[in-house]
Amino acid sequence: MKETVHFTKMQGAGNDYIYVDTEQYNIPDPEKAAIAWSAYHTGIGSDGLVLIGKPHDARRADYSMRIFNADGSEAMMCGNASRCIGKYLYEKGLTRKDTIRLETLSGVKILRLHIQENTKTVESVTVDMQKPRLENPEQFIGPSTLEADGRTFEGTYVCMGNPHFVTFVEDIDTIDIAHYGKILERDKAFPQRCNIEFAQVTDTDVIRTRVWERGSGITMACGTGACATAVAAALTKRASRKSSIVMDGGTLQIEHSEADDHVYMTGPAAFSFEGEIEAI
Repeated sequence: MKETVHFTKMQGAGNDYIYVDTEQYNIPDPEKAAIAWSAYHTGIGSDGLVLIGKPHDARRADYSMRIFNADGSEAMMCGNASRCIGKYLYEKGLTRKDTIRLETLSGVKILRLHIQENTKTVESVTVDMQKPRLENPEQFIGPSTLEADGRTFEGTYVCMGNPHFVTFVEDIDTIDIAHYGKILERDKAFPQRCNIEFAQVTDTDVIRTRVWERGSGITMACGTGACATAVAAALTKRASRKSSIVMDGGTLQIEHSEADDHVYMTGPAAFSFEGEIEAI
């Protein structure tokens, strides 16, 4: 009889992942597990798999996060998943801290939990996403204007620990993001593929954004993508340094601080359900 793994399904603004505590369960082949478990018809169904564990250096971080997309590829960072981890750790009694240092492949991120005192639940989480990078020759070697199936997309490259290309459009509700996103993700400008954000300013400092995620396809939201969109909007004078990013699954509040150049993301996190699945 095969062993089973206890999992927790969580979502942040509709960006849903499977969470496993690796101090309790060993996941020897996370790439294979992410593909099998993320399948909606034969598995749990999700945007990917997130492993919570011990950090490599306990002096620098409290916990670690590894994230695998639905296609098995490993991501550097996920803003929505990091907020969910903050809620997971606190509400499951694994920490009493309201500030958590989380080790990721793109560095240590600081999570600040906003706790509702009467219920002792995490209402929302603010993540210090650190400084954005606007140049990265390993991830982006192309021009700011790309073409996909005869349509031209002018955009801004922003690295938030993972690569993003933000393009502002006038038809956000009707554009075929699956068609164009799939092409742009694999444009020759992106040696490691890229996350694509299609954005449109709908009000003062309000930006409607739809996401094509590298390795996952269309997702309800993307935390690093929301940050990249806010940075791109501020850089191109479409918005101020504080903006609301409205995604399919919910709204994230983003501030690109003038004081330290860090990007701060605030948004919700929620439990969906828990269960057991056959180990892989």
